[in-house]
Amino acid sequence: MDPMGHPDLVRLGRSLRNRLDDTLDAEQTAARAAARRRRTLRDRLLDSEDRTENVVITTADGHLHRGIVDAVGVDHVVVVDGDIERFISIAHIVTVEAR
Repeated sequence: MDPMGHPDLVRLGRSLRNRLDDTLDAEQTAARAAARRRRTLRDRLLDSEDRTENVVITTADGHLHRGIVDAVGVDHVVVVDGDIERFISIAHIVTVEAR
């Protein structure tokens, strides 16, 4: 009989593999959560630009700006709706809804 094929070792191996998989899943979940906490509004706008997402941006004065994120600068975002380009200060953005 092969000593590595002993039923106790097989069971132990499965148990250790399952624990390792659970630990890896927990670490990946924690890493994703930490990355989300470090993301800024500018990072999210850059993602929208890369995906050419339609967004609805609400500014501090209550205005809604709809369109596609065309560019993101250090302190502003450019949203295009048809032929209209809107330059919006990131400091004045209250919410961003991606669609």
